[in-house]
Amino acid sequence: MGNVPRADRTYLVCGTKPWNRRVFDAVIRHYPGRWYFAASSAEMTDVRLAELRPRYAFFLHWSNLVRTEILDRCECICFHMADVPYGRGGSPLQNLIMAGHRETKLTALRMTAELDAGPVYLKEPISLEGNAEEIYIRSSELAARMILQIVTDELTPVPQIGEAVIFRRRKPADSEIPADLGSHIVMYDFIRMLDADGYPRAFLTHGQFRFEFSRVGLYDGRLRADVTITPIENWTP
Repeated sequence: MGNVPRADRTYLVCGTKPWNRRVFDAVIRHYPGRWYFAASSAEMTDVRLAELRPRYAFFLHWSNLVRTEILDRCECICFHMADVPYGRGGSPLQNLIMAGHRETKLTALRMTAELDAGPVYLKEPISLEGNAEEIYIRSSELAARMILQIVTDELTPVPQIGEAVIFRRRKPADSEIPADLGSHIVMYDFIRMLDADGYPRAFLTHGQFRFEFSRVGLYDGRLRADVTITPIENWTP
């Protein structure tokens, strides 16, 4: 790694989740340079980008489509939880866990018009153990370290090599626990991979009630979890 990032440059970090903001406040904003944070698309206006003129815009966790005008205005880098070109597309954490993976790569790649197809700056290994929120927090902390390396060394991205495997973005209805999971280990993985703030938890319906599961643990071949029971007419996603 080189010396330090240039103190005269401006950088933008974008993230929609609370753990993104926490790692920005605790770590990233203290790097050399002028650092700004955007929590929504409303904060990514043309006027603000013209004022900031960021060297890089880093996207830690961003579900919305980034406008072409923004991609053209500055070097936009996202952090995708898959070893691309394997795992391009939506819901990488959940798709990887359901495919039986216990670890993956966090990939920093340049954002282009084609989703997750841009050249790669850096990849780092990351564990998929724990519940979804723990993994997302771990991912944000790792992304912060990767950001420092990118801005310090001004890394040049390299094209992806190999055949692309595309993941399908999950929908809220996909959180209903299937009847054919096959084992308590797969059930454990299904519940934990959906256990994060702002995500639809694993659920079952019975009669007029919806049962949502969180904080699952594996004990001697059995599962223990917190369960929230809500009358269906009162439930909101």
